[in-house]
Amino acid sequence: MLPVLIVGGGPTGLLLAYSLARSGVGVRIVDRAAAPGLASRAMAVQARTLEFYRQFGFADEVISHGLKMEYLHLRESGEEVATFHLGSFGNNLSPYPFSLSYPQDEHERFLGEKLRALGVAIDFNTELIGFTQSAECVTANLRRNDVEETVEAQFMVGCDGANSTVRKNLGLGFPGGTYEQVFFVADVEAAGACINQDINLCLNATEFCAIFPIRTSGLQRLIGIVPDPLVSVEPLTFEHLQGHIEEVFGVQIHQVNWFSRYRVHHRVAEAFRRGRVYICGDAGHVHSPAGGQGMNTGLGDAVNLAWKLAAVVQKRASAALLGSYEPERMAFARVLVDSTDRAFRLMVGRDLGSRFFRSALVPHLLPFALGFSAARRAVFRTVSQTRIEYRKSPLSEGEAGEILAGDRLPWVASANNFDALRTLDWQVHVYGAASARLHGFCTSRPLHLVVHHWTDDAEKAGLERDAMYLVRPDGYVALAAPEQDLGRLTGFLDRWSIKARLVPA
Repeated sequence: MLPVLIVGGGPTGLLLAYSLARSGVGVRIVDRAAAPGLASRAMAVQARTLEFYRQFGFADEVISHGLKMEYLHLRESGEEVATFHLGSFGNNLSPYPFSLSYPQDEHERFLGEKLRALGVAIDFNTELIGFTQSAECVTANLRRNDVEETVEAQFMVGCDGANSTVRKNLGLGFPGGTYEQVFFVADVEAAGACINQDINLCLNATEFCAIFPIRTSGLQRLIGIVPDPLVSVEPLTFEHLQGHIEEVFGVQIHQVNWFSRYRVHHRVAEAFRRGRVYICGDAGHVHSPAGGQGMNTGLGDAVNLAWKLAAVVQKRASAALLGSYEPERMAFARVLVDSTDRAFRLMVGRDLGSRFFRSALVPHLLPFALGFSAARRAVFRTVSQTRIEYRKSPLSEGEAGEILAGDRLPWVASANNFDALRTLDWQVHVYGAASARLHGFCTSRPLHLVVHHWTDDAEKAGLERDAMYLVRPDGYVALAAPEQDLGRLTGFLDRWSIKARLVPA
């Protein structure tokens, strides 16, 4: 029987398949498309995603293929009113204090190559036409070139987008709504003051638009609102909008490589799991493009679910572990949709409050607010997704210092503490000194023990000297407790039947 069947070969499905295959779990990934996508679509890769890629060992490779976006230029009616060095917002918070521009088609090719190197390739032209499940397995009906086959798998995961067949067949509602505005997106070659390798936001009382680089070849992504007189034009072409775009953006467009119009939805599925079937990425949540969060959220879903599936399939943890996926990721998805919805309505709304927000508050008060380091850090932690926490998860217990179980393990630059996470396994971190009893316990389980020297950086990160932090394979703290409280550590590991793999770093 196949351990895991994945439906959908976008970034979320690819990363899920890669993570499972890397852990030695048998996996098959299918997609009804004939070939990989060619559109740039989602582009921003945030710091938390790069931290995951660091664990897999290819963050530097991804960064070398993309463009670091380290500055934000704020423009009002074509004139620059403020510039922010985004690279300074995340200093000492992450090894990746920036957003990376990396087009989705290139991103998918990269992940596909990594997956193929592990002996797994996407089965294109393969459509899921239905499935049933029992207490023991999922039976999926697939069709490829009019030939049908039946596949039995221990688990199935739908990573098949906003129109997910998996979600619909599970009978899961997808509540939410659609914004009234129609948006356009275009990838162009252009010239002008705001054509650079940075993010440019153009605001005034009636407009919102954004420009940022998408490829090293010099293409730029333009996003904005289709003017009301053109909304009903069929078919709407770029030529209809070119004059308006050049005036609002202050650019001269030489070539158009891709153009589309679309409506933005904000929805979260009513559940992320039914029995042995799960959904990830856009199949479970869609929201506004504010902050470049969508693809990164799907990748976070994949990382969260992959290590849990691997542990259960390989009998290194209780099946109850899988029950933590839905509450962890659904809680974040709901918060994200709610927060991006509020921000997006302010940025694109037509009411008086939104107009005032765009024309007065953002250009004039935002530069003042971001003069404070606390505000800059808050913005970075939100946009980078390093702020995500699972404190209410059934997998989270205790606190030590300022760190609560469920928090992401803070980055301590002087200790290079993220390097240990490359084992993608359970481990205990101590910042200071570990007793002989703890050493002996970790040897007997066996369990990775990582001891770092106590430094000012560790204290600033909120860690407690000599406390123990049990860290999950995805870099989140599962248990935080005094170093001598081995009974609590024993109880946690036994409750979830956790067994480490002890793969060398």
